[in-house]
Amino acid sequence: MSALDEELIVSEAARDGLAAAASAGVEVRELRELAELEQVYRLYDSIWRPDPKNPPVTTELLRALTKAGNYVGGAYDGDTLIGACVGFFGAPAEVTMHSHVAGVSTAARGRNIGFALKLHQRAWALERGVTAISWTFDPLIRRNAYFNLTKLAAQPTEYLTNFYGPMADSINNADDSDRLLVRWQLDAPAVTTAAHRRSTGTHLDAKTLREATILLAVSSTGRPVAGGSGGDGGTVLVGVPADVEGLRGSDPGAAKEWRLVLREVLGGLMADGARVTGFDRAGWYVVERPGKGLL
Repeated sequence: MSALDEELIVSEAARDGLAAAASAGVEVRELRELAELEQVYRLYDSIWRPDPKNPPVTTELLRALTKAGNYVGGAYDGDTLIGACVGFFGAPAEVTMHSHVAGVSTAARGRNIGFALKLHQRAWALERGVTAISWTFDPLIRRNAYFNLTKLAAQPTEYLTNFYGPMADSINNADDSDRLLVRWQLDAPAVTTAAHRRSTGTHLDAKTLREATILLAVSSTGRPVAGGSGGDGGTVLVGVPADVEGLRGSDPGAAKEWRLVLREVLGGLMADGARVTGFDRAGWYVVERPGKGLL
């Protein structure tokens, strides 16, 4: 890629970030001052309500990260911080970052603030020569899968079993912390298209549903149903529940069952070399098995 092409990508990324923030009605900026970092700590505490002995971040850690040149970004509605994202650099030879934690106030959901934060982070990283950002998310949370794989066009690379250990907070409710690790290739055409707010999503039509093999579905009672119904092609569908967070409170046994079954099905597929190629809004991971589809 020429220097001119790189400059164009950086400038377009900055414009995309500003446009996303304007659309969400927020100002997104890098945070460095101690008072700002304290706001991030308080925001995350209000979102996760964690065990006080194990918060997502501390003000002291954020201070050290920013002093070392890492990323903390915040989304402001007037003077109120309503979203934040924290990331740090990877190994020098990899030219990457890891986005450790991001959160938006529950009162501000539905405004695409998370999208604005990620596009700000993308522009910030590209300006510093970083070409990819990784992060993890809970594969059982449907809205996060859609956001990461469809709206941002990040690519899953690994299924991580109980990555952080049991998480005792109001969102995870002491559940095992299985995660999907994704890689966001910042200069990839699909990511650029997504940043321009053009659809990159997976939309399953009747033919695809008919020919695909459904390995995991949601029963009428909300529990997982494992099986092998459908065609024998390379495309595999793996379903997740509509609201696993609510299920953790109303039926912890069902939530635990979902964790174990998804670990076996999706984790097993990825361990065998299958590739997750998309996520449909209806709640299906679209997976291509090696030697049969796109691989």
